[in-house]
Amino acid sequence: MAGATLTSVAGCLNNGGSSGTPDDGTGTSESQGPLKRVAVEDTTIVVELSAEADVDQVNLIQPNGELFGKRDVAAGAQQVSFEIGTSYEPGEYRVVALKGEESVVETSLPIQPSLTIIEMGIGRNQPEKMWDDSSDEIAEEAFVTVENQGSGPDAITKLLFLGDVPYPSDEEGTNYANNEDVSGIYDPLSDSEVSEVIVAAGDQVTIYSSRSPFAFVPGSGTSCKDEQQSGQFELILERPVEEAQLTKNYSIQYSASTEADNCEITISES
Repeated sequence: MAGATLTSVAGCLNNGGSSGTPDDGTGTSESQGPLKRVAVEDTTIVVELSAEADVDQVNLIQPNGELFGKRDVAAGAQQVSFEIGTSYEPGEYRVVALKGEESVVETSLPIQPSLTIIEMGIGRNQPEKMWDDSSDEIAEEAFVTVENQGSGPDAITKLLFLGDVPYPSDEEGTNYANNEDVSGIYDPLSDSEVSEVIVAAGDQVTIYSSRSPFAFVPGSGTSCKDEQQSGQFELILERPVEEAQLTKNYSIQYSASTEADNCEITISES
């Protein structure tokens, strides 16, 4: 769902008086010194060295000052990388190139995700936003579009709907809110529930529910009645970076219906 995205963050390159060329807006910055390019690609920090670079090791230092990792630079090699995944500590990282025990050049790299919920909708109301499948299954599910406007990767590890929805994610419905083994996220490509969806820096991805939060189930959540109903629900996205949650509140209205599963649903941001 998320395509490969490149995000480069320029730092000050201390290379004997030469400084890095400012980012030209294309997502890549270059330098005339040994560190030609430092960038975050998906969940990996990529360090490109110039052909003339006389270094034999590159270290990555975490925001707390501790060593994240080190990479030996083989003769003729012009690139090393560090896989940071989605459980890293956000903040200012330092990339240090060394010759023997001596630091040759260093640059800083701020890595901080910033996720925003762009849109949320129900399959029964917006089937064109869902994957291709039977209309009955799509009608019960939801989609959520998320954008990462930051400089580092993140992931969505759980999708929750709590409150006045037909089939909520807590004990009033599917009861997986506190189950670490259930994400509530459906992946159309594998046709299965997945543990996470990675959102690279600069990416916008759409995730889908897998536990039918808008299915009318007798004895659970909200059912249709003879009169109109209104309520509130909370959309919660759990993410591993900083173990934080991304939330948004919505108003929900149910039209009157003589059948418990045949009313119209309208949602709007609270």
